[in-house]
Amino acid sequence: GAVPKDGPSAGVTLVTSLVSLLSQKPVRADTAMTGEMTLRGLVLPVGGIKDKVILAAHRYGIKRVILPERNLKDLAEVPAAVLGSLEILLAKRMEDVLENAFEGGCPWRQRSKL
Repeated sequence: GAVPKDGPSAGVTLVTSLVSLLSQKPVRADTAMTGEMTLRGLVLPVGGIKDKVILAAHRYGIKRVILPERNLKDLAEVPAAVLGSLEILLAKRMEDVLENAFEGGCPWRQRSKL
């Protein structure tokens, strides 16, 4: 069996915070996020999407929510009126999270010089 762990749903948020700190670029203030991250940068699903994330984000005026792609099925539990007021962004990898968390995309994304 797996070793029980607490707090894995904060993984993508912690990494995004560190990228923000090191790049000196702020995370979008209208964006909330959740998800567990593997050592290879995959974003894994977490529990409590309806209560912890969607309804709380809606209650506090958050407009965008980044979720693990594998939590898509959990959105069926969320009232349509709440979902209609949010932009849901799905992530498979940490790169997806960073692209959506910062205005203009990931601060470290390589840009073409062409």
